[in-house]
Amino acid sequence: MPGRHYSKFIPPSLAMSELVCQKLDNDATDMLIDKWLERPHRPDSYYDWFQRVRERKHAANASTRRDQLLVWNKGVFVPENIFTRTVDTGRLIPLDRTWVTHVYHHRSMKRLTMMPVIFSMLPELMLLRGMHDRGCDEIYVIVTDLKRHEMDQVTDYFQYACQHTSSGYCKPSVEQKINHDYIQLNYALDRNRRTPCFPQIDLTLRAILYEKRPPFIVLFSHQTMSYSQILFANPHFVPAQDVYHDFPSGCPNPGCTDNCCELIRFPKHGPGAAAVLGTKRKVRYHYGRRARPKEMCNWIDCGVCFADDPPAASEGSVEGSETSGEDGAGARTSVAGLVCSRCKLVKYCSAEHQRLDWEEHRRVCAKPSAE
Repeated sequence: MPGRHYSKFIPPSLAMSELVCQKLDNDATDMLIDKWLERPHRPDSYYDWFQRVRERKHAANASTRRDQLLVWNKGVFVPENIFTRTVDTGRLIPLDRTWVTHVYHHRSMKRLTMMPVIFSMLPELMLLRGMHDRGCDEIYVIVTDLKRHEMDQVTDYFQYACQHTSSGYCKPSVEQKINHDYIQLNYALDRNRRTPCFPQIDLTLRAILYEKRPPFIVLFSHQTMSYSQILFANPHFVPAQDVYHDFPSGCPNPGCTDNCCELIRFPKHGPGAAAVLGTKRKVRYHYGRRARPKEMCNWIDCGVCFADDPPAASEGSVEGSETSGEDGAGARTSVAGLVCSRCKLVKYCSAEHQRLDWEEHRRVCAKPSAE
C-alpha cells in the first residue's frame, strides 16, 4: 500500500520487511518426509507415539465426527495411512499432503541451510498441516537466534499486542504498555546482538498474519538451548489435549517428556497452554484467518456443508452409509448427509461421492470400538 509506514498498532506490509525469504516447494517437502521415514524407527519417540495412537480405538458416537481425531488403523508407518480430522472442514484426510514453506531469515544467515530447519520440526508440521484442509498449503517460518527466556518474552509480547490491536483500536493504557514492552524488548535483543532485530521480527510476523492469514506461524530459533514457538491465529486451530497430551518433546533421548529440553513447543495441553494471538471468534481479525469450523462432505472436491443440527438418521442405508434426511430449506448448509456405516467417522452428501472417496477412505475405515 503506497505511503504505508511502520507502526506497532497498524498492520504493516510484507514488502517493508528486510528479511530474506527462502521458499521450499512441495518436492522439497516430499524429499524431507522420505528422509524422515528412512530413519531407524527404534528407538524413536515419534514412532513410539504413533504406535500408541494406533492402539487407541475410536468410539462410535456423533462427537467423533466433530472433535479432533488422529487415526492409524491399517497398513505400515507411512503418512498416507495416518488420518487426521481437519478443524476447518471436519474431513478425515491423510498426512501425506505436502506444503510450501516460506522461511524468512536475516541476510547474515545465508550460510544456514534451511532444509535442516524444516527437518528438525517435520513431525509437528505434518500434524499441523493435516489439521487444516484449507489455508495451510503454505507454512511460514521466521528464523531467529533467540534464547529460551527471550523467546518467552517475545511470545508474551505478540500475544498481548495482537489480542489488543486486532480491532484497530486500543485504550491509552494498553498502548502505553505495548510501547513500553516494545522498547524494552528491542533494547534487550539489540544489546545481545540478536538477528534479526526485534522491529524486523515484529514487522514480518504481523505482515504475514495480515496479508497471508495463515492459521499459525513458527518462530524458529537455532540456539542450541532454546526452542521454537508456534503462534496460532485462533484457539480453534490448536491441537486438542485429549489427542496430543503425550506427544514427544523432540528430545533425542527416547521417552523424554521434559519441556525443558523440547526443540519445538508443540501445545500438548490445549489452547490454555498454547501461544494464541487471537481470542475472539465472531469478528474479522486484522491478524490471522477467521475461524469458521464446518462439517463438510468427506470427498475432497465437494463443497457441500452439512447442517449443524441434522435430523435423526433413518434406519435404512445406501451403499454402506446411514441415510439422514434433509430439512426443507434446500440450501447447501442444510444437507444432513450419509454417515459411513462401518467407521462412523465421515459423512457424504451422496453415495456417488462416497464411491469416489473410497480409494482413500478404505485405508482408515474400520469398525469402532465398543463404548
